[in-house]
Amino acid sequence: MLILTGGPGTGKTTALRAIIALLEGLGEKVEIAAPTGRAAKRMTELTGCEARTIHRLLEVRWDENDTPTFDRNEQNPLEADALIVDEASMVDALLFDSLLHALKPACRLILVGDTDQLPAVGAGSVLHDLIHSGALPVVQLTQVFRQALTSDIVANAHRIVVGDMPTLNKKDNDCFFLEQFTPETVADTVVDLCARRLPAGYGISVFDGIQVLCPGRKGVLGTVRLNERLQEALNPPAEDKREWNGETAILREGDKVMHIKNDYDIGWTRDSGEMGTGVFNGDIGILEEVSPREQVLRVRYDDRVAVYSYEQAAELEPAYAITVHKSQGSEFDAVIIPLCHVSPLLCYRNLLYTAVTRAKNLLITVGNRETVKSMVENDRKTLRYTGLQYFLEQSGRAFA
Repeated sequence: MLILTGGPGTGKTTALRAIIALLEGLGEKVEIAAPTGRAAKRMTELTGCEARTIHRLLEVRWDENDTPTFDRNEQNPLEADALIVDEASMVDALLFDSLLHALKPACRLILVGDTDQLPAVGAGSVLHDLIHSGALPVVQLTQVFRQALTSDIVANAHRIVVGDMPTLNKKDNDCFFLEQFTPETVADTVVDLCARRLPAGYGISVFDGIQVLCPGRKGVLGTVRLNERLQEALNPPAEDKREWNGETAILREGDKVMHIKNDYDIGWTRDSGEMGTGVFNGDIGILEEVSPREQVLRVRYDDRVAVYSYEQAAELEPAYAITVHKSQGSEFDAVIIPLCHVSPLLCYRNLLYTAVTRAKNLLITVGNRETVKSMVENDRKTLRYTGLQYFLEQSGRAFA
């Protein structure tokens, strides 16, 4: 077992490619998995090897109480000789337990992640506890390589994680700060950036590169209100665009949408004609068609189109703006972060760090310096009562 950890620009992906090549060179069967569909897709792109969600790898089934059960277990273990799990900080205790049960005794397990990002939504703090127990080999990559040092995104991420203020006064490169002092003017600026300035200046849009990341859902700068404003600006009502009225939002043909829970029953068809089922929490696509006659919605996710019944459409919501929590495991060409009068419950360092590290080529923060300063200085993490680190420490003493 090995844990590989490190911040952006420290070479995790390069190290992973080398590990995969070495293991395959030894004739081992290597599987790659991640907690979310978007994280698995990103791993596939970065490594050139197919990655799957952990649930799909373990062949999940759902019982009548919507509780997952896995066909892969002690009686039916995975054939893998080595398993690599990316974004391991997002894996909760119950899922990790199921994963361990599905590994044959001789299987290598390599966990890759960044404990400075947000913890898992579910119970436990698995990656943190494994690292701090001292019971397992850990490789922490700390050197930021020269090509990454040219990026202000990478440099600012490393400043934030150690409690230093990011550089906010530079007007070039890939990282910009636009100062505004009220939530209303921040929202106006975000809408203007998405609708006019970035498409004109960079040739990108919210449909092919720009993602707004919000600390939370509520308020003027929450995802609900910002999605309403961005939809109005970027995809307003039109006679030739049909709509579906959900309980929380109107979805219109042409909208950018997100799937918000794992659903292994939704069918899809690739452009190649291949058919399959399953859409995952965090998948982002474009609503291509609302069909009142068939009572279905068709959503394009890259090279495949998924078909939703009206009942299943409740699993979709607008995605012009999404929460930082929903963005974990993803990367976007351009990220816009609205930060002004953030709720104290969301005003903390690793949320800001996670948001910043989602940007690949361009990061724009809109708001006031005091909010940024408050988030950087607040390194208090939600206290989680876990037993894993304690048990590992006790086991280590027992076998010492």
